[in-house]
Amino acid sequence: MKKIIIIEDDTILNKTLAYNLVSDGYEVDSAYTCSMAKELLKGNYHLALLDINLPDGNGLDLCTEIKEKTPETYIIFLTANDRESDMLKGYEAGGADYFTKPFSVAVLCRKIAAVFDTIEQHCPHHDLYKDGFLNIDFSEQTATLGGNPIDFTPKEYRTLLLFIKNSRLILTKTQLLEKLWDVDGNFVDEHTLTTIISRIRKKIEVDGHKYIKTAYGMGYQWIGGGWNETSKFIN
Repeated sequence: MKKIIIIEDDTILNKTLAYNLVSDGYEVDSAYTCSMAKELLKGNYHLALLDINLPDGNGLDLCTEIKEKTPETYIIFLTANDRESDMLKGYEAGGADYFTKPFSVAVLCRKIAAVFDTIEQHCPHHDLYKDGFLNIDFSEQTATLGGNPIDFTPKEYRTLLLFIKNSRLILTKTQLLEKLWDVDGNFVDEHTLTTIISRIRKKIEVDGHKYIKTAYGMGYQWIGGGWNETSKFIN
């Protein structure tokens, strides 16, 4: 999940942005002063929304500190300063974009989504699942179970990927068949799907570890851990 920090002293604007971004699926922290932000910034964020005029400091200086610590953090300034010289100072400090107040919250949220879409298109991901017992590297198609290597077929990797990316959701047989068809470009019937899932279970459901639950009359549900996607933007 992408992490965003909002550093804005306008309480209503801060809370409005936070509400909308959480609704869009992001993990959001809010700070209203430089000092609050510095405490939160001990962790890393993918994106920062940063006001320039803060009660106890200057957002430009804070931007410089953020970029020194985590150069990959994408920073968008939120400010009433609309002069060209102010904008240039923002870019020079390390900001990537500039929204002058008042602005459309909907447009800003769409801009953030576009930023993350662009980042993902240009930065290859390393797709991993780890729960301490079962470790799967989908990018390299390698896996271990209890520290021992385990082999999956390409279709098994693809099936596992569908399950893990939809953790805790019941996937119907129709949904699984459609997705496997789309990925493979080959026909997969219900019998083949049942066989694939049975083989996966035999390989990973040992020593009391359960991962796939049958939802009778509906489909299957991954009950193991959720998805971990690592890239240079995630700790």
